[in-house]
Amino acid sequence: QVQLVESGGGVVQAGGSLRLSCAASGLTFSTYTLAWFRQAAGKDRREFVAGTSGSDSSTYYDVSVKGRFTISRDNAKNTVYLQMQSLKPEDTALYYCAAGRFFTHDRTVKTTGNYQKWGQGTQVTVSS
Repeated sequence: QVQLVESGGGVVQAGGSLRLSCAASGLTFSTYTLAWFRQAAGKDRREFVAGTSGSDSSTYYDVSVKGRFTISRDNAKNTVYLQMQSLKPEDTALYYCAAGRFFTHDRTVKTTGNYQKWGQGTQVTVSS
């Protein structure tokens, strides 16, 4: 059974940092594209934050987080990370880890329907 378990969320002041982790089990981790999405309260869609491909570990970022967030993966530990710096109140959301197997490029990585597995989410709250 595939499981994705996120951790590392919390409350932080604007300008601060957090590192999210997503531990995976029950899948051949290195072959999957892994991504972080987020959903803010009152919004009906999850938005793409960052992704990393399974084939060559290429990374992709939404323009709103580029230069502030870094996604990385450790295939030996079956874990994907999201290092978040210079956090802003608008980064406040429930952050989800997702895994999928598909031809990954800068458009497909942002599509929620390409991901077969999702975690339960971890809350990030940035206070001003």
